[in-house]
Amino acid sequence: MIHNIRYRIFVYEDEDEEKLIEGLKNILPTAKIEREIAEGMLEDEIVILSGKIDKKRETKEFLKTLLDMDKDSLEKLSNDLERKIDKNGNLFLRFSKTSACEEKWEICDTGDSIHLKIKIAAYPAKKEIAINLLNEALNEVL
Repeated sequence: MIHNIRYRIFVYEDEDEEKLIEGLKNILPTAKIEREIAEGMLEDEIVILSGKIDKKRETKEFLKTLLDMDKDSLEKLSNDLERKIDKNGNLFLRFSKTSACEEKWEICDTGDSIHLKIKIAAYPAKKEIAINLLNEALNEVL
């Protein structure tokens, strides 16, 4: 159901990079992280952690854990699919950095989060098909 998962976290100067890596690993345990340094608007240093997961076993494990989230979170996700999936069938999710560091999965809508771009295996790769596939999976657990 998932081709690949791309992830990205912005680590600001006042944040603990190692703790955020642990948080990411709570969501994507096999993540191999690439590190890049960028400069913020106020000339502060920002570390960008990113990477991609494309092994079928790992993407299936992610989906299984996602579908194990609490019912309220899954219903909210189901209701938000229209705005969280683009025309090419990519699902965009954000997880709370704080919750991830506490070993919890919490989908949020704020920018300061763990960003995931999930390529849904939809044929053809269209928004409507990806939404239908995800709704089928969500309806099985709701």
